[in-house]
Amino acid sequence: MCGIAGWVSYDTDLTQQQEIADAMTETMACRGPDDRGTWVRRSVALGHRRLAIIDLPGGRQPMSVKTPNGEVAMVYSGEAYNFSELREELTKLGHRWETDSDTEVVLHGYLQWGTEVVDHLNGMYAFAIWDERDQKLVMIRDRMGIKPFYYYPTRDGVLFGSEPKAILANPLARKVVDSDGLRELMGFTKRPGWSLWKDMYEVDPATVVTVTREGINTRTYWKLDAKEHTDDQETTVERVRELMTDIVHRQLVADVPRCVLLSGGLDSSAVTGLAAARLSEEGEQLRTFSVDFFGQEENFQPDEMRDTPDSPYIRDVAKLVGSAHQDVMLNPADLSDPEVRRKVLRARDIPSGLGDMDTSLYLLFKAIRAESTVALSGESADEVFGGYRWFHDETAVKSDTFPWLAFRNSLMENRGSLLEPGLAAKLDLDSYIDDQYRTAVSQVDLLDGESERESRMRVICNLHLTRFVRQLLDRKDRMSMAVGLEVRVPFCDHRLVEYVYNTPWSLKTYDGREKSLLRHATKHVLPASVRDRVKSPYPSTQDPGYAIALQQQIKEALAQKDNPVFQMVSREWLRQSAETDPAAISQAQRVGMDRALDLHHWFDMYSPELELT
Repeated sequence: MCGIAGWVSYDTDLTQQQEIADAMTETMACRGPDDRGTWVRRSVALGHRRLAIIDLPGGRQPMSVKTPNGEVAMVYSGEAYNFSELREELTKLGHRWETDSDTEVVLHGYLQWGTEVVDHLNGMYAFAIWDERDQKLVMIRDRMGIKPFYYYPTRDGVLFGSEPKAILANPLARKVVDSDGLRELMGFTKRPGWSLWKDMYEVDPATVVTVTREGINTRTYWKLDAKEHTDDQETTVERVRELMTDIVHRQLVADVPRCVLLSGGLDSSAVTGLAAARLSEEGEQLRTFSVDFFGQEENFQPDEMRDTPDSPYIRDVAKLVGSAHQDVMLNPADLSDPEVRRKVLRARDIPSGLGDMDTSLYLLFKAIRAESTVALSGESADEVFGGYRWFHDETAVKSDTFPWLAFRNSLMENRGSLLEPGLAAKLDLDSYIDDQYRTAVSQVDLLDGESERESRMRVICNLHLTRFVRQLLDRKDRMSMAVGLEVRVPFCDHRLVEYVYNTPWSLKTYDGREKSLLRHATKHVLPASVRDRVKSPYPSTQDPGYAIALQQQIKEALAQKDNPVFQMVSREWLRQSAETDPAAISQAQRVGMDRALDLHHWFDMYSPELELT
């Protein structure tokens, strides 16, 4: 896991631009605290910051191979979980090795198969290859979009990086945000290719982007196709069990300390149980970590999304599998600290507005990084198996929009209510969301002969796997890599995604519950309490002290008459929120205050270079 950056310019001698290339690379230092390197030629500069996971002494980058017709160099972020099998295959084809790293295997895979190397990879990755033989740059991203990757076309080439901040470190990239960028920021539809910054683009998942002197071309190498599912219930459960076991085993491979993020829900508990069993065979005790808030369990009140606190279930899992468990306990002062919020914003590059759910995740990962370098997560199981509450809410299912926006909850509804009225009218979020929804649905491949219900649920599953999940994967990657922690996501293995996607909805819910297939496939490693638990999302503090702290910070922002945040946020809305009795602050109002404060700090961080058009 690492951070990459680069610059291709066909008309400029980049050997004279080393300082800029270094500056771009250094913005990725948090992603790669262990090593750095640059590779510069006349038309290209490649930068790399390394987090050493496999072959600690031998995996340095940029990595290059000399061929009779020119050098081929690569910067790579991620892990190829099947690199051992690929290495064996490539050895038989005549390739020889200087390291034991997966990076070298991927580079030689490109030498053997060209861009078709993607058809051989199982993993999470974002990498760029400069091929001197054709004077071209090839950028490739994993199928599900686990690893971030952005590019910025220039007059004579391209800038690229793991994160926007690497690109913005180059003077050629302007810090401009226009209405189109703001619509998606507030709309929460995850438009393909979107970046908040004007003229910057995200490399879409499962995409190869090729840059030559003639221009930029893209190719999609994988997508969710509709296929008939012929396995019966018992066979399907067994296949899910086999896949999950193989995936977790593969993703435990590392030359550094490993752990699992344990929330007490079905998803993370399943990964925990499978990982603990595997490590036990090797004579090793699994380490698990969770986040919690002081007083949360004792004072817990059910809300619109959460019926029970996590702690009792976490204890049940840790006891069953025998893990060495640690709770990372946080208080309102930790969660509302403006400096922590600013670190989160630097990591995410966007004012996400998730408040304590982002800061707590950042602080959890920071605590874990002191003792571990790799963590496995239960992220994405809800998208794969259909676990969110709106999958099972008829109003949301039948609505003519994205189901996560149709489901009434404080995080999603009235997302534009805090906007300055003139800006709200200009953005017209309702029309934007409607356009995005219709575009997304039109791209779903349906199966002939499917019932209306099955087709509708296929559409909903597709929207989650091609839109919704990408927002959560980006969040998890940014928060973890901000502290140099590699988080792996077993549920994003494309073999599992393809198989479960094509199981009928009636099979996904065959026991009358959400995530039936996962529950039964992993029940042998779960305590009964977790098998029976209702879905509960990532925790949020219920301590009123957090909302009070937000109000105080909003009052400070209101005192700044020329604060640029009021270009976006309604001053009157903020004033009313600041004056509301703390005991009467609704969840939706608290969410709005978090969004406003994120925008406030974001403007501060990028002023005066930021242009809002």
